[in-house]
Amino acid sequence: MTIEVPVAELPSWVGKEIGPGEWHEITQERVNTFAEATGDHQWIHLDVEKAKDGPFGGTIAHGYLTLSLVPMLNWELWTYTGVAMGVNYGSDKVRFLTPVRVGSRVRARTTVLSADLRPDGSYLVKNQVTIEVEGSDKPALVAETLSLAVPA
Repeated sequence: MTIEVPVAELPSWVGKEIGPGEWHEITQERVNTFAEATGDHQWIHLDVEKAKDGPFGGTIAHGYLTLSLVPMLNWELWTYTGVAMGVNYGSDKVRFLTPVRVGSRVRARTTVLSADLRPDGSYLVKNQVTIEVEGSDKPALVAETLSLAVPA
């Protein structure tokens, strides 16, 4: 269930955790498609047979594939209402903490770290996003992401 937050109420969400979201399976097809899109064809991502004997016991998702899921996973957790647009503004910190094996499932939790009103009336929102791997004590990724919410 997506939480809808009116843009003017963003500052009241600072410090709140949202989630967790739904689980999403990381398939070999998704990994292969990401490799084609980015040109990263390393065997640990694509060579299923060789990867069985590799350091992770199978193929793993690219770290940047996991990071690229942040907008989708965040969108299903919460969204701003009363905005003309919301855009990714960047990241302040990204850490890949544990590999995501193909066939595993991931989900997100988000904590709102700040929501700063800018002179143009938009809000710069910083979130700490944690991508969890089902059955793992360590998250796959922890990132501080930035988005810009422009009121309608």
